[in-house]
Amino acid sequence: MSDAHTRLAGELRSHALVVGRVTLSSGREAEYYVDAKRAILRPAGFAALGELVAAEAGRLGATAVGGLTMGADPVACSALAAGADVKAFFVRKERKEHGLQRWIEGPPLDPGDRCLIVEDVVTTGGSTLKAIERVREEGLEIVGVVSVLDRLAGGGQAIEEAAGAHYAALFTIDDLYPDRPDR
Repeated sequence: MSDAHTRLAGELRSHALVVGRVTLSSGREAEYYVDAKRAILRPAGFAALGELVAAEAGRLGATAVGGLTMGADPVACSALAAGADVKAFFVRKERKEHGLQRWIEGPPLDPGDRCLIVEDVVTTGGSTLKAIERVREEGLEIVGVVSVLDRLAGGGQAIEEAAGAHYAALFTIDDLYPDRPDR
């Protein structure tokens, strides 16, 4: 385990894991919640995440990093802050109705760009699947998908199939909450 991985794990355990009944974006209820933004939008978490995402982007030869806005925003920006030689982009949930009316915001992506799709937390994978679909509709190549945390609820397999590329979670819920009630 790298130093950045160890640091990010500590930040996620300390700041992101919330134990108690919550309703997830999928509509399902759970006995715990992982609000990764509570950890990755702090200096130590952001820096560690940036190192990890930048390394993955470099390993895959990605030239662009992004995904569906809000979950992907801090993840993509962390790679830029860590010095990754990529463009960051955000996929809108709805097309912008004015200006350039774009689905994908950020520097223009070129047909040759190699996209790394990122997400903060994956449960069913719905948000990530929307990002994959939109990026594919724009004619862009997907070289991989990375999430900060996978709740191990089946989303990972659906993501990998839709992307046609490798999916990796930096952490699973087993790493952060091995004694959870739904294990």
